[in-house]
Amino acid sequence: MSVNEITETRQYLTFKLGNEVFATDVAKVREVLDLTAITQIPRTPEFMAGVINLRGSVVPVVDLRLCFEMTKTASTRNTCIVVVEVMLDDEPTVIGALADSVEEVIDLEPDQIQPAPRIGTQIRVDFIKGMGKRDNNFIMILDIDRVFSVDELTAFHTQEKPLTEAVAA
Repeated sequence: MSVNEITETRQYLTFKLGNEVFATDVAKVREVLDLTAITQIPRTPEFMAGVINLRGSVVPVVDLRLCFEMTKTASTRNTCIVVVEVMLDDEPTVIGALADSVEEVIDLEPDQIQPAPRIGTQIRVDFIKGMGKRDNNFIMILDIDRVFSVDELTAFHTQEKPLTEAVAA
């Protein structure tokens, strides 16, 4: 869904990665958890923090900061896991995303959301649904299905490892 398709007020969960505020449609959010023990899985890409036990289900946890080429998420009292349901290969999949902190749920009117800027071909913004404006600040509204698409995660994985390792993995 592009920003042009947003025709009604929507609610977004806002969260911070570093000093930047991001948001995702609350309809995609299952819950927000305090940081809990994450079991690391050997031979997974660095952005894959591991898995958690969520009421008997194994849920993969991704470090969003690493997906966005930031530094690794530090464990603080505000660090949390935003559990979202995304479509992967046309199947609903539950994934946890590490965030530095969760801010609030906000309402944004369609006229408060602008398309993501196009800044040439070197900077990718296709995972940003739009830029919300609130109190003279911008909020990057993520297309969470796109952020966690198999293509995106595979592309990130192959960028961080030499080609021979990526093929072997």
